[in-house]
Amino acid sequence: MSKYTTGELAKLCGVTVRTVQYYDTRGILIPSELSEGGRRLYSDDDLKCMKIICFLRELDLPINAISQILNEEHPEKVISLLIEHQEKSLSDEISDKQEKLEKLRELKNGLKSHESFSLESIGDIAVIMEGKKKLKRMRWMMILTGIPVTALQCFSIIFWIVKGIWWPFVLWVLVAIPWGIIVSRYYFRQVKYICPECHELFKPTLKEAFWANHTPTTRKLTCTACGHRGFCVEVWGGDGK
Repeated sequence: MSKYTTGELAKLCGVTVRTVQYYDTRGILIPSELSEGGRRLYSDDDLKCMKIICFLRELDLPINAISQILNEEHPEKVISLLIEHQEKSLSDEISDKQEKLEKLRELKNGLKSHESFSLESIGDIAVIMEGKKKLKRMRWMMILTGIPVTALQCFSIIFWIVKGIWWPFVLWVLVAIPWGIIVSRYYFRQVKYICPECHELFKPTLKEAFWANHTPTTRKLTCTACGHRGFCVEVWGGDGK
């Protein structure tokens, strides 16, 4: 079994010699034995215990609390819970940092698409980024709800051509029209548009938005704030207010 001096133990655990000596005087980590010359000698078990103490100190636990935990009948259970909690905390922190990194990269890429940018253009990009996931989720929901309607349309047309029976197509029309109205109203309640001229967020009327020329991310509208007519960027509009 290995034996470690105070200096060796301190080096292995990344602390100072004075720290190891302090834990000894507090009775938290007493050396397994003393050499003939009176030097403290620590075992492998002491090394493991020291690493646990260092971990608990990183969690900002006071010395008295650490001493009490180590004196418990089953200290490993408490330490195991602390480790699990710290693992989850670090995992959440990593996820948060990763999300921020993705936002920075999106902002960086967004700025590259602007030959000249201002505070207003940066603000526009930030608004787009903020609701990007929500918009994507809503569009996917619309696609999924539209699959049965599309399937019914295909079935009814084939049935009409092959069998000469037209009533399934009428049934599809009776389903498709209300579905289209409900989905369109819901969609346009959830989105807003950024005017490229005044950079204001605005909501067009349902009629204008529905019939406007559009791309997947823009729609040709008249800004209600400045009156400019052109392609405006579609963004998430929250609860539709």
